[in-house]
Amino acid sequence: MTPLPLLSPTNYDSHTHTLLHFLPLPAAVVVGNQEVYSGDMAGLLCGTKRKKQVSDLQEEGKNAINAPMLPTGTDIHPEDTLLEENAERIMLDPTSRENLKFKDLLKVLIDWINSELEEDRIIVKDLEEDCYDGQVLQKLFEKLSGRKLNVAEVTQSEIGQKQKLQTVLEAVNELLRPRGWTIEWSVDSIHSKNLVAIVYLLVALAMHFQAPIRLPEHVSVQVVVVKKREGILQTALVTKELTSTTEMMMGRFERDAFDTLLDHAPDKLNVVKTSLITFVNKHLNKLNLEVTELESQFADGVYLILLMGLLEDYFVPLYNFFLTPESFEQKVHNVAFAFELMQDGGLKKPKARPEDVVNLNLKSTLRVLYNLFTNYKNSE
Repeated sequence: MTPLPLLSPTNYDSHTHTLLHFLPLPAAVVVGNQEVYSGDMAGLLCGTKRKKQVSDLQEEGKNAINAPMLPTGTDIHPEDTLLEENAERIMLDPTSRENLKFKDLLKVLIDWINSELEEDRIIVKDLEEDCYDGQVLQKLFEKLSGRKLNVAEVTQSEIGQKQKLQTVLEAVNELLRPRGWTIEWSVDSIHSKNLVAIVYLLVALAMHFQAPIRLPEHVSVQVVVVKKREGILQTALVTKELTSTTEMMMGRFERDAFDTLLDHAPDKLNVVKTSLITFVNKHLNKLNLEVTELESQFADGVYLILLMGLLEDYFVPLYNFFLTPESFEQKVHNVAFAFELMQDGGLKKPKARPEDVVNLNLKSTLRVLYNLFTNYKNSE
């Protein structure tokens, strides 16, 4: 007797909530060299489905074993799991990337690099994409240290980029390690665009070379550390502190004469202030202006701009600055413009930040004025 074909016009899949449509199965089919009847075929299909379910379950279990304790919301890409035994990969946690203080730190560092490398016509927009090949880091280190590195100017290959990075980082480490810095970067981490490693390096350079910037305080991020042990991936969430307090960061700087003066000889401070007041009034009096308080009267930048015009014997157009600044931003603009005039006059870029002068920081103001005094003390 010929078996009747199995026919099920519709069926309901409870997992996907859809109606499945089946065509009639043939009475018999040939599988290999054997004729299989429809009833056996139905069993064969069910068996295949069960095997796939078991396979999927095993794969799910394997993934669960290989990625224990993975932080919620963190995506690990396939390339991040291709690790050698005992190797590890560090990735910035996505939530930290959106942290406002971290974003502020990135902006401060980018603006600083662009300011330093302006003459080289180098513009950095993204630290990960612009620093990984060593070109920007080479130019930045050479500018800050005044030392020329023996590296190829342009390197397209991965090997060439890593060789350049190796040379640059060896020079950086040689400079920083004796000063007690912990090296939180490597050729591989920088070249793999590890943003945390790049930021660690740039913060160290900025602090060591006393960059005229203010780094945001207490910036911390979380990173996902993926390690492979005995073939199994292990993950952990670790907090990395990128900056501390301004005082602690400033403690890394080499102290100058004003630090010594304020700490050990405050009685001589008035002598220095009197000398500087005499110097600036000698020139400002030509405009019927007079200074009695260094911190407050130079804080808006107006007197600094006028003083530079008098010392260099030119008139500064009033549209270049705010003659009566009202906001903090306008005052910072004025002081920054005065710093530009100083550099145009051949002076080195002031160590102080415009914001520090505006905030009545006496030490910063003294440094700026003393630099002018040293260069123009014999000017009439």
